[in-house]
Amino acid sequence: MEFMITVYTVGTMLLYSLPGYALVKSKKIAPTSISAFATVLMYVCQSCLVVYSFQKVTYTPQLFRDMMIFFALGLFIQSLLIGIYYLIFRKKYSDVKYRIVTIAGAFGNCAFMGVPLLEHLLPDYPQAVVFSAVYSIAMNLIGWTVASAIIANDKKYIKVKNFILNPAVIALCVALPLFFKGAYIGDTLLGEAVFLLGRMTTPMCMLIMGMRLASVSLTPVITRKLNYLVLFLKQIAMPIIGLAVVLFLPIDTNMKLTFYIICCCPIASVVLNFSEMLGQGQEMAANLVLLGTFTSIFTIPVMMLLSGFIK
Repeated sequence: MEFMITVYTVGTMLLYSLPGYALVKSKKIAPTSISAFATVLMYVCQSCLVVYSFQKVTYTPQLFRDMMIFFALGLFIQSLLIGIYYLIFRKKYSDVKYRIVTIAGAFGNCAFMGVPLLEHLLPDYPQAVVFSAVYSIAMNLIGWTVASAIIANDKKYIKVKNFILNPAVIALCVALPLFFKGAYIGDTLLGEAVFLLGRMTTPMCMLIMGMRLASVSLTPVITRKLNYLVLFLKQIAMPIIGLAVVLFLPIDTNMKLTFYIICCCPIASVVLNFSEMLGQGQEMAANLVLLGTFTSIFTIPVMMLLSGFIK
């Protein structure tokens, strides 16, 4: 049952990429405009998704403790993998492809693809969505600092300002007070607007992917051996490592499942979004995100078969 639900969910999300593909192919949108869409996604939609996710649950001390544990787990596994890949590939960093590989092998589509997956696979566990947001915040803290420095090959991005003043942290400053107070804003005009923008993240993400697909040659996507190495690292090896990390932890089973599902998510579209904004490695990032997203219709259902080990 979970296998078919996963196939259906991933397949539906992939359909969102078709309008973006058609618009670029028909020259209604220029490839040079894709970075503008990525900026809207990163600064607006993703920030609203954080608020939306925190509004799905009610504050309790236990839930907040679980969120902190989940944040630590997300920060740990992503930092660990980036550190490993950095040691492996750093001597090749003169080639931007390997800088992109370092980030793509660790960053997963935990928000744009993770939220709808979690809502379908764990419909009776709303905490999963807020855990996804917490994981995404950890990813963005790394993304706006260490990952940006690696992609741009410039240490200037590793500074306190970038760690604090980024869309994820700013959104968290809005979401947390509402969360602690138990203030639900969904019934207000502002809340409805925020929720709608938050739910736009997945369609917008897929639209951007479709646009980029229409502007690149498919030959490097399919034939480059390095792409398949990254695919293996992110969508096969990372879930197995994630499973090993949480398998024996004394935490709730659904919490373990949430972490595992997030680890199964394909190469993150934010890798492409960061490369678009930084002007570095867009083609390689697009190739990896495209290959990862399209193959996830196979890898996620297959890797979900291992979820039976989680108890």
